[in-house]
Amino acid sequence: MQEIAPDDTGSPPVFGAQARATFAANYPETPHLLRHGLGRNVLLELDSLAVLAGKLPPSSIEYNRGDLPIGVDGKPGSNGLSIEDTIRHIASSNSWAVLKNIEQVPEYEALLLDLLGELRGEIERKTGAMLRPQGFIFISSPNAVTPYHFDPEHNILLQLVGSKAMTQFPAGDSRFAPDEVHETYHSGGARELTWHDSFAQHGREFALGPGDGLFVPVMTPHFVRNGPESSISLSITWRSDWSFAEADARGFNRVLRRFGLAPAPPARWPAGNTAKAFGYRALRKLRLVR
Repeated sequence: MQEIAPDDTGSPPVFGAQARATFAANYPETPHLLRHGLGRNVLLELDSLAVLAGKLPPSSIEYNRGDLPIGVDGKPGSNGLSIEDTIRHIASSNSWAVLKNIEQVPEYEALLLDLLGELRGEIERKTGAMLRPQGFIFISSPNAVTPYHFDPEHNILLQLVGSKAMTQFPAGDSRFAPDEVHETYHSGGARELTWHDSFAQHGREFALGPGDGLFVPVMTPHFVRNGPESSISLSITWRSDWSFAEADARGFNRVLRRFGLAPAPPARWPAGNTAKAFGYRALRKLRLVR
């Protein structure tokens, strides 16, 4: 697993002292806003992002219509455009797009590692080494909706252009993301979740504009509504030994469920979920599970 080296570039920090203090006080389980100073960067302008999309493999590109409900069954429909045209004309293409694993391209990998390197000390004091750094860029049309789902990484979403609102729901609460869905996801299933209107009263909405960052804990159910202008956001993400143990414990629970058992879900941090995680890894080593 790739670890992140300390930042030694000497550049002015993107995360100031107050942002780092806020992050340190809340990481890894409490959603919170923090300010960033990333500002204008040619790598994150629309023409550059269209070029980036052409360099990424098809598996690292997802884009769909923007006029979607909060909850969708299966993958949303196509917008009928190429990814390059979708990005260059995002103001009018009625779409949302995500460029995944931007670290596959060297200049974007350098940007990602510089950003994460600034928070390395705060992260490692809580969850150990930063592992598997990954970056995701979101380009959204006015009023586009990213449907209800969860993600397996520790994540800070940096708003760069335009505005949006993310509504988060309590991580680890099976009311909002059933344990069976978690288990299926960690065995290769989808991450989309079933939405019920009754959930709305339990969500916490975070409004984001340029210069705002939002921390999203591991496996936090959420959806996003874009503002009245097109938007560009960058997610900087990483994994930890704890997040991998949580995932493997979910996999072990899926095995137990096949035998008619009703296993308890993994505990949230700082619990280690060690026994189930080691059990699943042993099964995987023996090639008895995926």
